[in-house]
Amino acid sequence: MNLKIIPLLFILNQILWANNLKTKNIILITLDGVRWEDLFTGADEELYQNKDYVKDMEGAKGYWDDNPNIRREKLMPFMWETIANQGQIYGNVEKGSVMELKNLYWFSYPGYSEILVGYVDSTRNSNASENNPNITVLEYIHSQPWFKNKVAAFCSWAVFDYIINEERSGFPVNSGLEQFHGLKGNKKNELMNELMYQIPVPWGSVRFDAYTYHYAFNYLKTKRPRVLYIAFDETDEYAHNGQYDQYLYSMNRLDTYIKSIWEWIQKSYYYKDRTTLIITTDHGRGDKVLDEWRSHGDSVTGAEKVWLAIMGPDTPVLGEIENRDPIYSTQIAKTIATLLNVHYENERPVGNAIRSVFK
Repeated sequence: MNLKIIPLLFILNQILWANNLKTKNIILITLDGVRWEDLFTGADEELYQNKDYVKDMEGAKGYWDDNPNIRREKLMPFMWETIANQGQIYGNVEKGSVMELKNLYWFSYPGYSEILVGYVDSTRNSNASENNPNITVLEYIHSQPWFKNKVAAFCSWAVFDYIINEERSGFPVNSGLEQFHGLKGNKKNELMNELMYQIPVPWGSVRFDAYTYHYAFNYLKTKRPRVLYIAFDETDEYAHNGQYDQYLYSMNRLDTYIKSIWEWIQKSYYYKDRTTLIITTDHGRGDKVLDEWRSHGDSVTGAEKVWLAIMGPDTPVLGEIENRDPIYSTQIAKTIATLLNVHYENERPVGNAIRSVFK
């Protein structure tokens, strides 16, 4: 059987097929370029003490403990105190749980395309602002009558307008330094729009993740989408800049954002016990040796290693997964569709058949 067309959950968790599932909503969150090493073992001793990478030595020290399990809980407490106890986390290479990219490039556009369409298109080989010819699982789900106007994406990196192909997809994709005008008269949204151009950011095509978080969370509360994609980016930017302390702080903030969203979901009749949360990353990074932790791409050993966390009403509580066969980012798209009882084939159509998935 072809591994890439099998839903992730149905290989590993022995859960029932779609007509027995409780999931009615999906929240997919990606954390750009977060290394599996930092997720599973917390702050790296050699990096957090390196003055070339850390300006705030005292602040970074707050994430340190000799015990790696305590370190990772300090860095991402919600991930390890809640998701690990109520869901599943894959990708700890040291414990025999490997998750990898199938694409051969190991950077953002190919990684996100792989996650969202469920197969590798070798023409997606740059980060250029070029519309994705492939139909993402988000677009396909939105094409189903019962999901019309119930899909949205909020992303820190501007190129997501093209990765998701907003022109064709038909649902809101708000990304980069772009105001959101889909909630007319909403005071919080209007304030965010005002602040967007008043607080300068250090990156040309990336906004601060706080904007993405507040835009997305406000939309979630107001519009109640059934599928919400949130793509954060600061971690990758700080890593490229060699700012390990800021990279750690960003990971910690993202953990609090995710916690806030999940805790609100548990208080919402519409979402509670009906929502699956999936968190992953678009690529890994190099090892701390030779400055490679700052980089990724096909020349950087280990950048193909990624990870995934999942929690929801149909996800058996297995915690941190150990000693399993490898899984792949290509499996995420079909997992999302299957959980929502939508038939989606994550195999690349041939030639003119690319739009046949809508039939």
